[in-house]
Amino acid sequence: MASTRPSPPAAAAPPSAFEYAPAPESRAVVDLRPSYGLFVNGEFVDGHGKGFKTISPATEEVLAEIAEADEADVDTAVRAARRAHTRVWSRMPGRERAKYLYRIARIIQERSRELAVLESLDNGKPIKESRDVDIPTVAAHFFYYAGWADKLEHSGYGTESVGVAGQVIPWNFPMLMLAWKIAPALACGNTVVLKPAETTPLTALLFAEICQQADLPPGVVNIVTGAGATGRALVTHPDVDKVAFTGSTAVGREIARSVAGSDKRVTLELGGKAANVVFDDAPVDQAVEGIVNGIFFNQGHVCCAGSRLLVQESVYDDLLERLKRRMSTLRVGDPLDKNTDVGAINSGEQLTRIRELSEVGDAEGAERWEIACDLPTKGFWFPPTIFTGVSQAHRIAREEIFGPVLSVLTFRTPAEAVEKANNTPYGLSAGVWTDKGSRILWMADRLRAGVVWANTFNKFDPTSPFGGYKESGYGREGGRHGLEGYLR
Repeated sequence: MASTRPSPPAAAAPPSAFEYAPAPESRAVVDLRPSYGLFVNGEFVDGHGKGFKTISPATEEVLAEIAEADEADVDTAVRAARRAHTRVWSRMPGRERAKYLYRIARIIQERSRELAVLESLDNGKPIKESRDVDIPTVAAHFFYYAGWADKLEHSGYGTESVGVAGQVIPWNFPMLMLAWKIAPALACGNTVVLKPAETTPLTALLFAEICQQADLPPGVVNIVTGAGATGRALVTHPDVDKVAFTGSTAVGREIARSVAGSDKRVTLELGGKAANVVFDDAPVDQAVEGIVNGIFFNQGHVCCAGSRLLVQESVYDDLLERLKRRMSTLRVGDPLDKNTDVGAINSGEQLTRIRELSEVGDAEGAERWEIACDLPTKGFWFPPTIFTGVSQAHRIAREEIFGPVLSVLTFRTPAEAVEKANNTPYGLSAGVWTDKGSRILWMADRLRAGVVWANTFNKFDPTSPFGGYKESGYGREGGRHGLEGYLR
């Protein structure tokens, strides 16, 4: 239901000593093809589906025509993966598999600028995030799991591969989610059929070229593009031994039901509604930076985003004033501009959801504040926004918005903070800001979240496991724990 009262006016941006001149990254480093096929058995082939277009969310420009895999295409890819697993990859010594993973990691580093520009074009995220965070972390995951390939006997999970892994990844971190899935699977001797998100297939298809460049044996990695029907055909295929999915809780439930009763291994990394808890003794300016990074990084398209801010009452006014001042310096615009802090929303569908839930926040009586900025006339955009006067009953405090929208609540005691933080069906991540180490440990022991960050937020490392509780899924990715789902 839309609000019947007008939204409060956006605050004016503070005066600046100077304006940033545009600093666009060149698109010339990317050689976009007019169309892309499926990557099956080491080659690009035509799909039998209708095909679809992938567009730039910043400009709505058509980037390329993408093949759609139907059930027959998925079956061909799974058969190719099975042959490669049986005849080549599972028989190869770990030290030899490691060489391929190292080679892939080095090529990713060599082509990092190309990958970063393509990621920002297809996804809408700022180039400084894809360049400085996503792609370096992708390479780091392949380097890390290359190191595990010949040491599996020390993992504690065995040494025998599971077989063929069917992997479905989301649109918010296309290359990073690809690395989280493919690197441990290959290190353990599995072969892969991966389906990227319908709106962000281009970097996965460029990764297919990297596999060719690395001389990876045909069929070890296969990439099938398409929408929900393609994903369902993959996860329900009878010859897929392991399903790995990152995405919404609703789709995760559907996958869990579809594989129930089978002997498929499954890991699910689903939604979140993380609490970022700030105590009165926290380093306030540092906490403000962590809050901004926690919810506005990647336009809030982060499953573990700190979308619920819990502030101790005694510092609420001061922190909120500083937060608004810091938010007013955020630059929204062209994802390829190196000055941009907040890029485009990934799709029109996602923008509609963000707008609808924000209107629900207005209707429920929360007070909206958004930064003053001129949004581009083309593309999908939403200004960084906070809601105050939020209670736990509000939908904006309970449902995952998956956008640059922060709900602010207050608390008085640590026990109340824990109770409010845990009052959610999700359990993926949380943050704690305090000067007391004992309080950090006390909170971390009680927060029902797979990851608890202390005086920071959204910090990832390939050596550290990641995953959730409750409706945020099960299983872990990253670190030694990430090997478990791919070993018998």
